[in-house]
Amino acid sequence: MPFDVKMAISALKKFNQLIEEKKEYLTDLDAAIGDADHGINMNRGMKRVIEKLGAKEYATFGALYRDVAMTIMSVVGGSAGPLYGTFLMKLGQRLSESGEVSADELADAMREGLGGVMSLGKSAVGDKTMVDTLAPAIKALKDNAGGSEKDAWDACADAAEKGMKDTIPMLARRGRSSYQGERSIGHQDPGATSAFYLISCIRDAFTER
Repeated sequence: MPFDVKMAISALKKFNQLIEEKKEYLTDLDAAIGDADHGINMNRGMKRVIEKLGAKEYATFGALYRDVAMTIMSVVGGSAGPLYGTFLMKLGQRLSESGEVSADELADAMREGLGGVMSLGKSAVGDKTMVDTLAPAIKALKDNAGGSEKDAWDACADAAEKGMKDTIPMLARRGRSSYQGERSIGHQDPGATSAFYLISCIRDAFTER
């Protein structure tokens, strides 16, 4: 079963709900090593995204993710707005006029998005950022795309969760967290955490269809 635009919209709605539920937790994570605003910013941005989605209908990933990316970039403060916006914009550009894609095709598009994030943030795996969640998740999706798509998405979400948890012992090398130096060690990265939420919501939207 392919991943289609309706699933993508469902995933965004789930992401909004999860961010609403976890906004205080995300803010607490950010308070330890950042500006204490990640949960607040993401919650505000996703609420605006859902308002935008309710006013239009979408037939292609390109149109959907362009609107979502522009909304996030204009509303979400800090580094999260540009990074999430870039990820989704690149994703939409790769999928363009498609209305449904395979797990393999979506993994390729997500890899384009990840490249945009790494370029903008000058970040790599191991720097204690959202990249540490996204990179292994995308690799797992790509590696498992030849079999059951449900299994591929489960592997993707499992890898995202592990990547998120792997940020705990890391020394932050990019973003506001890097200002904390050694004090950043022992804390889970908030951006890696919200990225895991996004991946898990995409998985749930696919498996619940």
